[in-house]
Order: sequence, then structure tokens, then C-alpha cells
Amino acid sequence: MIDALALQTLFTSARTQNGWLDQPVSDAQLREVFDLMKMAPTSMNTQPARFVFLRTAAAKERLRPALSRGNVDKTMTAPVVTLIAHDMQFHEHLPRVFPHEPNARNMFDGDANRDFRSTFAFRNGTLQGAYFMLAARAVGLQVGPMSGFDGAKVDAEFFPDGRYRINFLCNLGHGDPSKVMERLPRFAFEDVCSLL
Repeated sequence: MIDALALQTLFTSARTQNGWLDQPVSDAQLREVFDLMKMAPTSMNTQPARFVFLRTAAAKERLRPALSRGNVDKTMTAPVVTLIAHDMQFHEHLPRVFPHEPNARNMFDGDANRDFRSTFAFRNGTLQGAYFMLAARAVGLQVGPMSGFDGAKVDAEFFPDGRYRINFLCNLGHGDPSKVMERLPRFAFEDVCSLL
């Protein structure tokens, strides 16, 4: 089992960040996060998540019109805003990432499989988004995931060809401890778990 410090870093002391210190996030750190995240499992090794890192003020301004009012300040001041999307045509890469099954792509091809493909991409892309946040915490960064935005506006601005679809946003950097809210209640095991 990993040690107590690792558990605190990833889970028990980790918090959603609402404000940021004026410390940069380097390209090397972003690569380190990605290289950790990519090792975690997805179904059939599909890896449908796609990441766009908004690092400049100009790039973040393109996102501003899509943000909910309460998310504007913490997003505009984040060192990096990550658009976590998924590739709706992920199956085109199966010969490369799932090479031992040459016919795997066929189960996703065509209009008849569009809904199945969409659900598959969303589910596994969401997994990768969660892995991304844990990887960021593991390398010493902090995260502020958000779903308060207009997805259609984000897709129109950043993914106009429709191949990628936004899932959620994640601010990334070194959090300002003075902006962290009190931890809210969590369910007990007995509240939400069943043993059959």
C-alpha cells in the first residue's frame, strides 16, 4: 500500500482549488502529468481523452464566454486551464493501440454504432480525466475541476469540426490556500454501498 503522505496528496487532504498562486506550470510538468495519466487503464486501451492546455491570457479569453459567472475569476487567473475532451472517432486508432485484435475497429464503425461509440468515448474519456487529476496531484500540482460552462460554446470555439467533444474543464496550478472552502460532508459507506 502507498504511504500516508501519498494518500493525503491524492485523496484525504486534496481539495478543489478556487484560487491560484502566481507560480507557473511548465511544459515539462504538463508532460509529466500526461505521461503518468496515460498509463492508467481504459476499456480496450482506447484512450479517447484529448487535452487542450490554455496557458495564455488570449487562449483563456476565448473560453470566457462559455463560463458560468462563478467560474470566470478562478479560471482566468489559473496558470493553466485544461479542456478535457474525448475523440468521437477514437476507434480509428485501435489498430495502433489495440493491435492484437485486428477487427476491433469494426465494432465501432458506421452510423449504426454512433450512440455506442459516443457512450464509449465519454465513459473512458471521463476515466482519463479523473486519472489526469490524480496524476497532477501526484506531481505536486493542484486542480479545480468544473462543469459550470456551456459545452456547445466550448465545442464551437475549440472543436468546430465536431471530432472532439468537451467533457469538463480543469484548472491547474499551485492553489491559494486562502481560497479553499471548508470540506463539505461525504457519504458514509453504509449510505451508498451495498454488499451482495
